[in-house]
Amino acid sequence: MSEAVVKTNRLSKEFVRDEFHVMALDEVDVEIHRGDFLALMGPSGSGKSTLLHLIAAMDKPTDGQIEVLGANLRQLSDKQIAHWRNEHIGFIFQSFNLIPVLTALENVELPLKLTKLGKKDRLAHAETALKLVGLGDRLDHLPKQLSGGQEQRVAIARAIVTDPDLILADEPTGNLDAASAEDVLTMLTRLNREFGKTIILVTHDPHAAKFATTVRHLEKGQLLPVGALPADWSSAIAVRN
Repeated sequence: MSEAVVKTNRLSKEFVRDEFHVMALDEVDVEIHRGDFLALMGPSGSGKSTLLHLIAAMDKPTDGQIEVLGANLRQLSDKQIAHWRNEHIGFIFQSFNLIPVLTALENVELPLKLTKLGKKDRLAHAETALKLVGLGDRLDHLPKQLSGGQEQRVAIARAIVTDPDLILADEPTGNLDAASAEDVLTMLTRLNREFGKTIILVTHDPHAAKFATTVRHLEKGQLLPVGALPADWSSAIAVRN
């Protein structure tokens, strides 16, 4: 079996808002291996995005342990986490998160500004990443001059420009039409199969999940056993049958 790049043990995350306590993740144990393309599915509020953010060290757990690429994330300082994330994690957001006043090339270059690369090398790397996602002819375009699908491709190029070990995608097709969504999912499949990238995709869309090699379901903050479906899915299947 390939190396486990993500390991959690009784990982929990509780959000406290005034007198309300919300258990977003409840003692989750999961292992994700190098080269996996995993889809995390579940309804809104199931904890799937919370888990993704903890893996990316964008948030801190309330309890339990999380080890990603050999690093115990709970033991790293904020400064160490920032450098670790930039080196190892490529994150793709649903809302693209491009800077409107920067060109596609400049948006993709941004993560490289935290590296030791000079300006010329940074731009060369950014151009290569944009060509890889099929936007070699859109280098100087601003986000407003691009379609939604093209904006997400720029976001993918930005996520891969540092050659990260993990690509984390949080509902990357949520704001796209069907054709653009298919293009983005095909791009992620190519990154997994041809370039060996480990990908974790958060989605509520069964069609998107079909592009993954493994699917796991979260329900009310708990990771269901392999092959298990949420209760509402089981009920729906029973009604259809």
